[in-house]
Amino acid sequence: MDINEFRKHGKEMIDIIADYYENLNQVPPKSTVKPGYLYKLMPHEAPEEPESFEDIKGDIESKIMPGMTHWQSGNFFGWYPSNSSFPGMLGDMYSSMFNIVGFNWICSPAATELETVVMDWLAKLIGLDKRFLSINEDGTEGIGGGVIQGSASEAQIVAMIAARERMVVHLTSQGASDEEAESMRSKFVAYVSDQTHSATQKGAKIIGCKTRVISADAKFRLTKNALETAVAEDRNAGLVPFFVCGTFGTTNTAAIDDLSGIADVAEAEHIWFHVDAAYAGSALACPEFRPLAIGSERADSFNFNPHKWMLTNFDCSALWVADSTHLVNALSIHREYLPRVKGDTSFVKDYRDWQLPLGRRFRALKLWFVMRMYGVSGIRKHIRTHVSHAKWLEEQLLADGRYEIMAPTVFGLVVFRVKPQAIFGSSIIPEESKRSVNKINSTNVELVKRIQEDNRVFLVGTKVKGNDVVRAAVGSSHGTQENVKQLVQIIKKLTTEVIAENII
Repeated sequence: MDINEFRKHGKEMIDIIADYYENLNQVPPKSTVKPGYLYKLMPHEAPEEPESFEDIKGDIESKIMPGMTHWQSGNFFGWYPSNSSFPGMLGDMYSSMFNIVGFNWICSPAATELETVVMDWLAKLIGLDKRFLSINEDGTEGIGGGVIQGSASEAQIVAMIAARERMVVHLTSQGASDEEAESMRSKFVAYVSDQTHSATQKGAKIIGCKTRVISADAKFRLTKNALETAVAEDRNAGLVPFFVCGTFGTTNTAAIDDLSGIADVAEAEHIWFHVDAAYAGSALACPEFRPLAIGSERADSFNFNPHKWMLTNFDCSALWVADSTHLVNALSIHREYLPRVKGDTSFVKDYRDWQLPLGRRFRALKLWFVMRMYGVSGIRKHIRTHVSHAKWLEEQLLADGRYEIMAPTVFGLVVFRVKPQAIFGSSIIPEESKRSVNKINSTNVELVKRIQEDNRVFLVGTKVKGNDVVRAAVGSSHGTQENVKQLVQIIKKLTTEVIAENII
């Protein structure tokens, strides 16, 4: 493909993308293909001769499109959103144009310095403590700072590596030899609740430490008392507590851990405190949600995903550390062909030392485009609109009388179920027996199944305290109130059908 062909087909692609989004709400949101469908449709070897853009475009429509679940649809209420936006796409196009491998400053100074600037912008937008900024108010370099990772899972692993490094340094400062401190790594323990994202446990496996899973309280939170007890038990068993993850907006219910209480324990026990705000961190752009995150200002690291709910195309996961020393010490390996800059290094960050891989894309561009083209006011409007839609959904379900809310609706997630009284047709619930519990659960499982089979909207079920429930995540950047109204209508209609059929 030469320049002229690229110019022609590139313009066609913009029209294809625009048409896709213009018609997206009329397309069933969930793919219905069977496993292995594509293998049967595709050649089993790469083509010997070049093929045309027209042929490939035709295969996109006939072969790829049927296998797509449309995350950007306004009728997608399944998992937490994966926001796309046209400004984000434009930023990605520039990133693809430059196609740099930005492992250090000299690779492309603008790539490093723009990331430093926009990560400080983003920290201020969501009200993070000044400890997390790269550049102090007087223009001098701080010891904290932000870096864009690929996902919250990567961010957690990076934070855990820094935490491990800090604990080794702490043990040697307490009199252990370097060899003794290193040999104790297998005794290091990371703490999570049973509601924490699996990324922490996966990270613990990767870096070779233990995980302690603590039962959440009745509000689905990791609490100070539960953490204190677990840490004391592990210390008595000869283990070394080194890391705790507190969540601001859990995956299952959007619950918020006792961040202040966790910070108390972390400070007293010299444990690295990481805040995982992957989903709900975007809400902190709105000042009214910041009191919910009190305690996060005392964290050692903080992470959220602009690619979830802040209009920035995947992948863009923002991680900040209050002190980058241990992170850089743990991940820095020098080679002669990776030159270091001498002199003033205020904006010279070798971000390769802040992440797992060496290479990195120019992801700051799309975040910069989004923040400039929406502005703070546009981002806040985006978040507040979805929160109001979720509250409206909750109100409609409660007004119907057949549903109960199973977790507080704080952000854009509504967790509910058909309540027992509606299923049994009486205000008197039968004695709690295995048969009655099964009927309650099977009714809600069937409701989710019917909604997915209907395929005008997409949502998923989950379990809350052993109960099968329905989970609707409002947050599509291309969704409107009309999409939520349709969701309510479908839920009500299919609930009537399921109850009438007396599912068990």
